[in-house]
Order: sequence, then structure tokens, then C-alpha cells
Amino acid sequence: MISIIDYGLGNLKAIYNLYERLNLKVKITDNKRDLIDAKKIILPGVGSYDSAMQKLNDSGFREVLDYLVLQKKIPILGICIGMHIMANKSEEGSMKGLGWIDADVKSFKNTLKNESIFSKKTHYLPFPHMGWNEIDNPRRNTLFCDLKSKKFYFLHSYYFAPNNNSESIAITEYGLKFCSAVMKENIYGVQFHPEKSHDNGIKLLENFAKI
Repeated sequence: MISIIDYGLGNLKAIYNLYERLNLKVKITDNKRDLIDAKKIILPGVGSYDSAMQKLNDSGFREVLDYLVLQKKIPILGICIGMHIMANKSEEGSMKGLGWIDADVKSFKNTLKNESIFSKKTHYLPFPHMGWNEIDNPRRNTLFCDLKSKKFYFLHSYYFAPNNNSESIAITEYGLKFCSAVMKENIYGVQFHPEKSHDNGIKLLENFAKI
């Protein structure tokens, strides 16, 4: 059973519909007790970092997710903000993240300015980073098996920066090169939206189901 966490954020129905098309067992759950039979977990998310953390903390899922992910090692996939809140903290807010991965979430604009690479080209980049872009140098990993291309759909103004580079399994360039997919043991995260990425997104979600 693939369980999609409903904590008030994310394109839940879109992900659910894709798994139904693949004839895979899936459910959307807003009750922590429903996770008892989960074999895979998806943590979606749209919106802001603090809002996502507050909603997750208020939902009652926090402790059971810590147990299932960190103790039972159930595979989990964080999508966009769902990936961000797996980090320690974010420049977008003030709340502590889940801390499952040693990483910080950073602002594109702040990084470009602080590193003095705010060139004429990057100065006129629109934010958020929105639309189709490619993942580059994806590591050999089940998530990326048999993709038709490297293009996925992005929508974000902040990016995930793991402190251990070996946990980054794909990068994307938008003014700077950033981690667009991460893996630490059973914990996976993607910056892009597979539910909006057509055939590639469907294949990635199917691949996650096979992990």
C-alpha cells in the first residue's frame, strides 16, 4: 500500500490518480492510524516552509512518521515542500524542520547575491523557478530507471542544499546548480513535481513504488 499523507498541502488527488492508472494500491490518509499497513509513503507539499511544518506538527503525523521513517525504515518520497521540510531549517521561515537529512533550504536570490554571481543573466531570471527543466547527472538509482527524458516540471523559489554531497542524486541548473533530488537510505526527495511531469513523472512514481 502506498500512503499519501494529507496534512493540508499538496496535489494529493493528482498523485492518487496517477497511481490508480498504474493499478497500484494507493490511499490518501489524514489519520495516522491508517499508516499501519503503509509500504511506501509520499509526503507532498506546496506553499511555504513554516506553513508546511506547522500543518504537519498539528496533524498528529509527526511522531508516527519519525518512527516509520527512522526506525522501521519505510521508504518515503518528499515532493517540493515535502522535500524541504526533511531538512534542518530554511531561509524561507524560522521553524525547525524534520532533520531527517542534514541539509538547509536556501533562497536562490540570496545565494546569487552572496556569492557575487548575480550576473546580468541571472539578474533577470524570473522567480519562482517555474516550468520545465532538466535534471543533470542523475546517479544510477531506481527512481530514474527507464525515463524517456530528463525533463520535469518545477515550481519553487528555494532549493534544497544537503551538507553531504553524496546524498544529492540529481542536479538542475537555474542561475546556479542545485540539488533537485536527494536520497539518504530510505528517504527520497524531489524538488520537481512528478504529478505535473507527464510520462516522466508517472514513471518516477512507478519506480518509487518498486523500491
